[in-house]
Amino acid sequence: MPILGIDYEKCINCGTCLTACPLFRRKNKNKIIFRNIQNFCNLCGHCIGKCPEDAILYEDMGEALAYEDIDKTENIADYDTVLKILRANRSIRLYKKQKVPTDFLKKVFEAMSHAPTGGNMRSERFSILSDKEKIKQLSNAVIEELLKDPQMSARYKMLFSILEKTYYSPVFFDAPHVIFVSSSLNWASVSNNIGIIITYGRLAAQALGLGTCWNGLVQVAMLNNPEIKKLAGIRGKRIGCFIIGYPDEIYHRSPPRSIKKVAGLEE
Repeated sequence: MPILGIDYEKCINCGTCLTACPLFRRKNKNKIIFRNIQNFCNLCGHCIGKCPEDAILYEDMGEALAYEDIDKTENIADYDTVLKILRANRSIRLYKKQKVPTDFLKKVFEAMSHAPTGGNMRSERFSILSDKEKIKQLSNAVIEELLKDPQMSARYKMLFSILEKTYYSPVFFDAPHVIFVSSSLNWASVSNNIGIIITYGRLAAQALGLGTCWNGLVQVAMLNNPEIKKLAGIRGKRIGCFIIGYPDEIYHRSPPRSIKKVAGLEE
C-alpha cells in the first residue's frame, strides 16, 4: 500500500487531503486518517500533490516534485508560446544516421511516464528497438502483411515501391530508433492512454531537438498478424509506436490548418 498515512508532525489539520480523495476522513476534530478501503486507492498521488505541508506518507511511487510556478503554469509558458510549440511539431520522415544518446532517450521515456491514463491504470509498458537489421526485418514484415489486404494494397503498394527506392526500412523512414507502447489490457480506453503517452513522448523529443513520427501502419499490421509483435520483442493486446531520431529536414513554417467550428460554443 504505497500511501501509508499521514505524518502528524507536519500535518496542520487543514483538510485539503479530504478534497483530494474520499479515503481520507476525519476521525475526530483534530485528526485525519487514511483508510484504503477494499484497496480503492489507485495511486493517483493527488493527495501528495495537494498537501501544502508535504505530510502524506508514501513509498514505491517515485519522486514527488515541487518547483516554482507549479500552481501557475501560465507563468512557465504562456499560451502563445505553447501554441507555437504545438504548431511546430511535425511528423519527420527524414532522419540523420546518428543514434540518439541514451540520456536523451531516458528523458523522453521520463516524460511519457508522466502522461495521464484513465483511472491511473498505468498498464502500459515501454520498449525501444535500435538495431538497424531488426528494424529492417520488422519493416519488411509490416509491408508484407499490409499488402495481403486488397484495400491496403491498392492504397499503399505503389507508395511502398517508391519508398523502397529511398529507404532501407521504408516503414520507419530509416529512423535509428522505434519506440513501442503496449498494454496487456484490451480495453478501448487503453488505446486513448497510449495515444496520450506517445504525444507526451513526441513533445519531449521536440524539446530535445529530436524528430518523431507516429506509425499507425505498424499497429494495423500487428493487429492483423500478432506474430509480427515477436519481431519487435513485445507483447500486449493494445500497441502504439513512433519513430525517433535527429531530423534531416527543416520546416520554415507550420503548414496551414483550418480552424474547426465548435458546436455550441456561441450558445
